Amino acid sequence: MAFLFLGSCKKIRYIVKYQKERIKKEGINLKILAVGDLVGTAGIKELKRQLKKIKEKEKIDFVIVNAENSAEGMGITEKNFNELLEENIDVITMGNHTWGKKDIFKFIDNPKLIRPANYPKDVVGKGYGIYNCNNKKITVINLIGRVDMNVLSENPFLKAKEIVEKIQKQVDIILIDFHAEATAEKIAMGYYLDGKITALYGTHTHVQTADEKLLPQGTAYITDIGMTGPKYSVIGMDIQASIKRFETTLPEKYKIATGECIFNGVIFDIDDNTNKVKEIKRINIK
Repeated sequence: MAFLFLGSCKKIRYIVKYQKERIKKEGINLKILAVGDLVGTAGIKELKRQLKKIKEKEKIDFVIVNAENSAEGMGITEKNFNELLEENIDVITMGNHTWGKKDIFKFIDNPKLIRPANYPKDVVGKGYGIYNCNNKKITVINLIGRVDMNVLSENPFLKAKEIVEKIQKQVDIILIDFHAEATAEKIAMGYYLDGKITALYGTHTHVQTADEKLLPQGTAYITDIGMTGPKYSVIGMDIQASIKRFETTLPEKYKIATGECIFNGVIFDIDDNTNKVKEIKRINIK
């Protein structure tokens, strides 16, 4: 039995070594897909409709989804969460509507769910996670902005610096979902962390920006990756209800728009040898 075990170990080591050499020789990269804010049941359905096709076509290895609006625009329910797990999502990020549904306290400690790291100390949940994929350790950090967000939070810049300095020698890849309103705050964060992380992408505004780039020190950046939800809407919400709020200034209950949907996201094509992004590609399926 000992000889058989020894032989098995040698075989496993050989396979791992072969895979690493093949990846280096053939230049195989790691592809990460980040999906824009899911808006309501419509957004989840669109994710289900498009994800498998995108993963196969683009050869995606790892998927991150922002789901803070999945419960009809406000938070996430246990049903929503389980639906996303069924789609083999690797990480689910949140934002200013993290606590929109009480259900979240049932699964807040699930390792696949992270909430903004710069919430006050001792708040339940975690602000980042470390995951294994294709012999790489991937860290995903969730942060929330402070400009025009109406959410009490700690300084996202200092929190980002603290976490990155703590983990950078332990992991290969670091990505940040910066859930923020102000374009300037997101751009500043990109340059603040340039060369220290693999990629930073913005969420929250539900409008995809066309400014994807590699910053001077190699960090991939895009201000906002957009949303996955109703196409003909006001950032996912019913058009007439939204117009009435602006026209009359009176309170009007928001409701999710109906009809066909869009799918927004971004793909980070990461070099296996350098762990830096070779290409950043927007996904905008209308």
